[in-house]
Amino acid sequence: MEKALETQLANIEKRTGRSVADLIAVVRNSGLEKHGEMRDMLKRDLGMGHGDANVIVHLALHAGGAEGDGPSVVEAVDALYTGPKAALRPIHDAVMTAVEGFGHFEVAPRKTYVSLRRSKQFATLGPATSTRVELGLNMKGVAPTDRLLAEPPGRMCQYKVKLTSVDEVDGELVGWIRRAYESA
Repeated sequence: MEKALETQLANIEKRTGRSVADLIAVVRNSGLEKHGEMRDMLKRDLGMGHGDANVIVHLALHAGGAEGDGPSVVEAVDALYTGPKAALRPIHDAVMTAVEGFGHFEVAPRKTYVSLRRSKQFATLGPATSTRVELGLNMKGVAPTDRLLAEPPGRMCQYKVKLTSVDEVDGELVGWIRRAYESA
């Protein structure tokens, strides 16, 4: 995942002609307080895409470098997989490696999982227990199976897959993730 973020940040610098540090400074010096306002300012004033602007705002609000800032994306993911959940990290990394091949997306850490987004969220990924990672998927028109479990209406994702082994990150799973990614 760290590699995907690094690639995305390098691409942002190429597209904007500005360094990430400069873009973060623009956000922090904007006088704006809400995430959405900051994102929209970057889109409007610098012509940034929605996902790129979201990443920069997230870094401005949560990356290191100013007192009281929260953890970076990498630090937040590391925190998800500590203690009894540490053994699950290879499953997370295998899923993220598969997704990195699809193209541009944003990783937005939450308290207990990460949200994967393009123009909208296409997946969530995080440790559900000390023995299982859950992958939530947003896609429509797919029949549930014993493995691809339909979620009740109103949930954050339409489907979830329970993963207990790196071996379960197979062609079928990657196909579902790609479908969700492409529909976002």
